[in-house]
Amino acid sequence: MNFKNVFRWHYPVLLLIALMSLRATAADTLLVLGDSLSAGYRMSASAAWPALLNDKWQKSPAVVNGSISGDTAAQGLSRLPALLKQHQPRWVLIELGGNDGLRGFPPQQLKQTLDQVISQVKAAKAEPLLMQVRLPANYGRRYTESFAAIYPELAQHYSIPLVPFFMEQVYLKPEWMQDDGIHPAPAAQPFIADLLAKQLTPLVNHE
Repeated sequence: MNFKNVFRWHYPVLLLIALMSLRATAADTLLVLGDSLSAGYRMSASAAWPALLNDKWQKSPAVVNGSISGDTAAQGLSRLPALLKQHQPRWVLIELGGNDGLRGFPPQQLKQTLDQVISQVKAAKAEPLLMQVRLPANYGRRYTESFAAIYPELAQHYSIPLVPFFMEQVYLKPEWMQDDGIHPAPAAQPFIADLLAKQLTPLVNHE
């Protein structure tokens, strides 16, 4: 048997397998697409919970924070294609909608935008994880309930995980809130990272 010829015949196959393995490793990333609640508002990015979660998981999977303070769902949607192309994530945690609600945008408009976000994530062969977002009670019961209902409806429609809203636990401790009464303080970030580690670990594959 001419082993030299056998190796030449198998070389393209071996190269393809190696490239596929490298691609799978590179794509083992969780992208966080959010607003100021995830961006680390008025603090360094290294102090925000996505960076702490990345440290906790020891970058397996790697956590990429694609959040920007002040973003509406539509702004997150407009940035999504570039983020998907750059990071090629395996999972995308969608934490958007809070700014839409605070500005009184129609819930149906938000639902349509989040629908597009989820569709784009799935089209990129990534797995969407949708975070429930809720508004303060002073926005009125009818509006806040209509707003909150968007998230389980979309999660059910697409059969995707619905991640609980971490702020509901942060609100309970005033020392964990910034003086604006809206954003989590630096002191709350380790708690949020621990909480989301517990919630997200069953949803992502560490292998």
